[in-house]
Amino acid sequence: MKKFVLAVILFCAVNVNAQDYKLEGNEVKIAKEIVFETGTDKLKHESTAALEIIKQYLTDKSYISTLRIEAHTDNTGNEAANQTLTEKRALAICKKLVEMGVDCKRLIAVGFGGTKPVADNGTAEGKAQNRRINFINAALRGRLIGSMPADGGGKVAGDVCQ
Repeated sequence: MKKFVLAVILFCAVNVNAQDYKLEGNEVKIAKEIVFETGTDKLKHESTAALEIIKQYLTDKSYISTLRIEAHTDNTGNEAANQTLTEKRALAICKKLVEMGVDCKRLIAVGFGGTKPVADNGTAEGKAQNRRINFINAALRGRLIGSMPADGGGKVAGDVCQ
């Protein structure tokens, strides 16, 4: 019986490799998605694989001292509510990463609401693209990257370490 349980545990483990992420500029790109329950900051279980990749990225790249987790939404609904939702989602991701063993001091949670669309909000496909999470390298060995502030111009969602 014990051998069977161990086999099941090993089978369920997420195997993450460096090729599961790539860099485009300062952005960490992953193929897996971060998914929330609609209209909330509650992460769905399907997000675990994506979070494992980000955790592995930070393990592999110990010189990245600050990773900015950006949450964005489309333009549907109330602007202030969208802003608050993105802040809560970014913070939820950070808190989950901390639970998984990531040092809270390496993360900054930032909400942008619908202020930075990447696609046309006039189409369903565009709205779907605008509802996203971005992982941005903000500081390297304690120094900000480029001329951007650590928050990238968004609203910091709160202290990840609390």
